[in-house]
Amino acid sequence: MNRSYRFIVLASIIIIAIFLINAEKSVKGDVSKGQVSIDSLKNPETATKTRALKIPNNLNFAGEKVELNKTDIRERIDRELLVNTYWQSNALLWFKRTNKYFPVIEPILKAKGVPDDFKYLSVIESDLRNVTSPAGAKGMWQMLKGAGKENGLEINQNVDERYHLEKATAAACDYLIKAKERLGSWTLAAAAYHGGNYGIEKKLKEQLVDNYYDVLVGENTERYIPRIVAAKEILSHPKKYGFEFDKDDLYVIKPFYVVKVDTVITDIAVFAQKFGSNYKELKMYNPWLRENKLNNKTRKMYEIKIPE
Repeated sequence: MNRSYRFIVLASIIIIAIFLINAEKSVKGDVSKGQVSIDSLKNPETATKTRALKIPNNLNFAGEKVELNKTDIRERIDRELLVNTYWQSNALLWFKRTNKYFPVIEPILKAKGVPDDFKYLSVIESDLRNVTSPAGAKGMWQMLKGAGKENGLEINQNVDERYHLEKATAAACDYLIKAKERLGSWTLAAAAYHGGNYGIEKKLKEQLVDNYYDVLVGENTERYIPRIVAAKEILSHPKKYGFEFDKDDLYVIKPFYVVKVDTVITDIAVFAQKFGSNYKELKMYNPWLRENKLNNKTRKMYEIKIPE
């Protein structure tokens, strides 16, 4: 073995030794910070595992029992519980946003006579975000333009009340009440919110059934009720499904007051400044204002939220 080769071998050994020493220090440092478990390093069998979930036997939606005795329904519920429990970041955002928006939604459901469980429908529709679907449904309740107008919402280029949480919630309630009267159950009414009254009614008649759990519909509608039920179960029992958070981790609506306006607003930014606010803040509190102006040709009375 020549001298240069021996030098290369020795240098390699030294580099490997340094690497191993630093790696050990790094692991010990992570352990001391609670980032790595000594037991899990020594015995991988004790490391955290992804476990199957036990499905509660008493699941219900709007007071109507979930028919877990049907194999396909049980598997759908299992799927939605697993997907939403182990998609931890999204579920944590559910907890944060429900603290912010459920206090707005719940009293409207109660006043309209719609079961409280329908608040979970808004969760699975939009994750409680003002989003737009590929089909053009908008807002937290994901209403299509036709359904929104039919249920009293103003929808045009200047104003879109599908983004007005209070009014959109009331409109969704009106839709659901009519669907329940037409189809016979709250579960079917919820399915119709996704699949349409006519679409669900047609499937029921064709298949000679009168129950959501007996009808064969498209995959997305088949997932719809199980998704709502899973959201209800997880959000009702956070610790059971491994979610931990403090009260101050949750989102809240900051205080605001209301200004009534029955005139034209030619510039929202200028209007906001008059109240010590700005364009961005005013749009955040009033996402139903779609432009930098309020046309208001009919001199309708609008209520605009102003942050304190």
